[in-house]
Amino acid sequence: MKTRAITGFFFLIVMIGSLLLGPQVFMGFYLLLTLLCLHEFYGLIIKSGITVNRGTGFINAVAIFVLFGLINYHDEPVYHQLLFLLTLTLAAVFIQELYKISVSPFANIGFTLLGLVFTVIPFTFFHALAYVKGAYNFHFPLAFLLMLWSNDTGAYLTGRAFGRTKLFERHSPKKTWEGFIGGVLIAAGVAFVISHYYTDLDWKHWVSMAIIIGVIGTTGDLIESMFKRSINVKDSGGLLPGHGGVLDRFDGLLFAAPVVYTYLHFILNA
Repeated sequence: MKTRAITGFFFLIVMIGSLLLGPQVFMGFYLLLTLLCLHEFYGLIIKSGITVNRGTGFINAVAIFVLFGLINYHDEPVYHQLLFLLTLTLAAVFIQELYKISVSPFANIGFTLLGLVFTVIPFTFFHALAYVKGAYNFHFPLAFLLMLWSNDTGAYLTGRAFGRTKLFERHSPKKTWEGFIGGVLIAAGVAFVISHYYTDLDWKHWVSMAIIIGVIGTTGDLIESMFKRSINVKDSGGLLPGHGGVLDRFDGLLFAAPVVYTYLHFILNA
């Protein structure tokens, strides 16, 4: 627990600092996290016996994140036109497989693309949260992270104290309904507090955002547990002492960020 707490403290400082230091640092840091998550996801796939096209996967990851990031930052026609470069980078996934000697080209291509869908696109949505109202505004991604962390911490503490009923024992034996409900309620409480400092949204929308993060984020956690159990792996990596891999820390974000962005987009443009 001591190692876990120390690692978590310094990692949170770096993550929050990247938001406060401006759009360039924010984009660069979360691009790095995106690539680390993709690296760990491909590592899990390789352990399952499938040879993904890592090189073209990383090229596409950078292209997708950076091109959409530039559109968020500048929103000028020239950057929209650059999106056509993705037709070339995505075609490279198929072309690379053409020159490989492989017994399962369909699986290799499919899981290479799945890595982009599972890790890169969600981080692209998370990055876009800072621009959901136009100009760069760190309030939304910072609030998202605070709600996500409070949900995780709240679920852990209430689950340990009151947990009796298993939530989804087949994939995550330690998770309970009591912990799940406690995590969502604590995240909603944090959202209510945030609404007093960040008036970008009415308190009801901040709380709705917390509920979405709690419910969808927990689903993402369960899905990653399903992946790891299918290949008998405990952690996706070992980069964060006491926490496992980067993918282990962001499984909730990967599923919640696109849904939260969609919710904010519609309520802000209603």
